[in-house]
Amino acid sequence: MDTTVLLFLLAVLLIALGLVGLLLPVLPGAPLLLAGLVVAAWAEGFEKVGWGTLALIGVIGLLGTFIDFAAGAFGAKRFGASRAGMAGAVAGALIGLFFGLPGVLLGPFLGAIAGELLARRHPQEASRAGVGAALGLAFGAAAKLALAFTMLGVFLLARFIE
Repeated sequence: MDTTVLLFLLAVLLIALGLVGLLLPVLPGAPLLLAGLVVAAWAEGFEKVGWGTLALIGVIGLLGTFIDFAAGAFGAKRFGASRAGMAGAVAGALIGLFFGLPGVLLGPFLGAIAGELLARRHPQEASRAGVGAALGLAFGAAAKLALAFTMLGVFLLARFIE
């Protein structure tokens, strides 16, 4: 089988895993998506999509990864969380990664509540911070998806627009 075909098959696999990884916490979505796009560009000898375009796509991917971790803490802050609540939301997001989808969804919520309760805040304030962390997580996921499709769009524009 031709090397170009193998590279394109690998690129499609990596891109598909990257898109799945945007929804499943076990897979690093943006890095896999970027790897797939780099392999696709490599399959064509970087003639249609060059390193400048790939660097831009990489920056967009880094932004998506940053948003993924910061969204819960930002949401908690917008709902009145203290520093302890924001730290709890980030810690909950990281710990939640080990518990699959339920952990990713509940981690920031429970982490923000735990942080607020450890800071001796009232349970009502703590639960408000937890709701903010959960909403931040939802908005972060939407932003991450939008950035992933932006990565794909930039690649396709560079590939098909001359």
